[in-house]
Amino acid sequence: MAGIRVTSVDWQWPRNGADHHTQEYPGPELVVRRGQVFTFTLELSCPLDSKEDLIFTVQTGPQASEALRTKAVFQTSEPQVGNVWTAAKEVQEENTVTVRLASPPDAVIGRYLLKARVASRRRHSDRKLGDFVLLFNPWCPEDDVFLASEEERQEYVLSDSGVIFRGVEKCIRAQGWNFGQFEEGILNICLSILDRSPSHQNDPATDVSCRHDPIYVTRVISAMVNSNNDRGVVQGQWQGKYVGGTSPLHWRGSVTILHQWSRGRFKPVKYGQCWVFAGAMCTVLRCLGIATRVVSNFNSAHDTDRSLSVDKYVDSFGRTLEGLTEDSMWNFHVWNESWFARQDLGPSYNGWQVLDATPQEESEGVFRCGPASVTAIREGDVHLAHDGPFVFAEVNADYVTWLWSEDERRERVYSDTKKVGRCISTKAVGSDSRVDITGLYKYPEGSRKERQVYSKALKKLLSVKAPGRRARVRRGGGRGLWRDDLLEPAHKPSITGKFKVLEPPVLGHDLKLALCLTNLISRVQRVQVNLSSATILYTRKPVAEILHESHAVRLGPEEEKKIPIAISYSQYKDNLTEDKKILLAAMCLAPKGEKLLVEKDITLEDFIAIKVLGPAVVGVAVVVEVMVVNPLLERVEDSVLMVEGSGLLQGQLSIDVPSLEPQGRALVHFSITPSKRGPRQLQVDLVSPHFSDIKGFVIIHVAAAK
Repeated sequence: MAGIRVTSVDWQWPRNGADHHTQEYPGPELVVRRGQVFTFTLELSCPLDSKEDLIFTVQTGPQASEALRTKAVFQTSEPQVGNVWTAAKEVQEENTVTVRLASPPDAVIGRYLLKARVASRRRHSDRKLGDFVLLFNPWCPEDDVFLASEEERQEYVLSDSGVIFRGVEKCIRAQGWNFGQFEEGILNICLSILDRSPSHQNDPATDVSCRHDPIYVTRVISAMVNSNNDRGVVQGQWQGKYVGGTSPLHWRGSVTILHQWSRGRFKPVKYGQCWVFAGAMCTVLRCLGIATRVVSNFNSAHDTDRSLSVDKYVDSFGRTLEGLTEDSMWNFHVWNESWFARQDLGPSYNGWQVLDATPQEESEGVFRCGPASVTAIREGDVHLAHDGPFVFAEVNADYVTWLWSEDERRERVYSDTKKVGRCISTKAVGSDSRVDITGLYKYPEGSRKERQVYSKALKKLLSVKAPGRRARVRRGGGRGLWRDDLLEPAHKPSITGKFKVLEPPVLGHDLKLALCLTNLISRVQRVQVNLSSATILYTRKPVAEILHESHAVRLGPEEEKKIPIAISYSQYKDNLTEDKKILLAAMCLAPKGEKLLVEKDITLEDFIAIKVLGPAVVGVAVVVEVMVVNPLLERVEDSVLMVEGSGLLQGQLSIDVPSLEPQGRALVHFSITPSKRGPRQLQVDLVSPHFSDIKGFVIIHVAAAK
């Protein structure tokens, strides 16, 4: 028996791919999931005695060792107890033996080298059989990432496209996103993200040994998707200027970004904003086997000082004073949720965990956020790891407005304090519709339970330093008050007001609105109304003022009056950002010193329609028809369609669009040849030098080849 050796290996890709739900990975390595058996067949130089055992060695990472659980040695005959690697002969025939090999459900994930030798041979005779990649396993009940619902596993692990919700609370819009976790080279890039992390560079052996834990892995990925502390994947930019890079709104998915980072020798890709970070992190975590979804929070607070209030300073026209305002409330913010157990916190905190790769605040000295248990956020348990105070504030902070006078006095202005954390949204399982998950994050606004949780969180913030965040509660610069002083509400004025949109706000058209003021008392009031409007970024940072006017309004007893407001296209066209957003503000000064601030965020609408002309079948070309509309009152040249879709075409397609007459329409046709069956997302963007990208997508159901 001394001369026996392995001559070839059949990794049984079809069988293992189907059993492990990994058949979409393109190879060439075998990809399997932990806590589950996989099989392979060894061809030997001569028959193996049926009583002869095979000894296998698996190892991952540098300086692999059994002590660190990055290496295991085991043989076919030994009965194994506990969470260990095991092997058994399944079939033995002449010169071949088929082996069933199983990893423990808490094994380190990553690329493994597998070696084998016959038990009777010396140790140095190990034969390298090849590499395989081991992933997390949401199908395995013993794995921390186990997810019970098959429908949810299909959506949150295997779906390679999705929808990200953007816009404003009153006008939420869906944007398609190509996650593309099964595209060529993406798995290798996702593993290299782990290997490029500072924790791996500093102590590679220990870092790899921690990769059994989804808490550890997701925290590393959260830091590495942004580039702030390392040569991470994406560089953020929120100033509206994207020289030397790509505008965040031009990305249609993660694949191009990840390839660009890898091919550019790990130089951060320019540029990203919150949905880009979330889209990229969703790709990486789904690729590694962790169920992950993208979540959008509308009116999302960025509380810089852990006071649970967003303090906004304005002038007498309601314009934000940037130099004084440290906190902010974004129109929307996008993060991720991943599903796994919290062995560090206890089973009541298992389930969805918030992860945020957008670099907003440091956590333990690094720009990252999470995992924070969604249950802990809802219950106000902000002292629990990781970064609970920041996430709690994003959805619960009070929105407090201060009128700042030239003599540096400040005065609380009546405004809607409960506008933070609205319409928290994610894509529905199995469809592109929006699901509101606000109830997972907080109890109904204004309810007794919601106020109890808020008070509980505030007490914990004042008494306990939560892991990963600064302990400062008092606002810098000496302007701040202790939080108890801020709880005193502003005096409710004797007038109310709201902006009303009279015609749909369409890109390229004039805006027509009205400020509706109502007198709540039975005597005449004279109100000074100071109106302002500015183009803004989605972070609500003003770009340029486009309206500044005052009105003296006489309100009869309990009278409602409409003040018409018109903003022409010429007023906003030169300063409109790619976010297509405008903020209106009215500071209403009533008698006896009463003050009311009314605000409205507007997103300008656009149009694109996509139609597939015929059935879609793998390997068969099908024509797509796109209707585009010029939103402007001027002729537009040099427009192109940018097309992308995993399983529908390789890479990106660029198609010239004919000249578009003022507000004119055009039909553009092109063909695609699907390469994968099932529901596939096709993204089509109209890109023009004259206006912001107009984005659209359609789901195409591709049938198997006949």
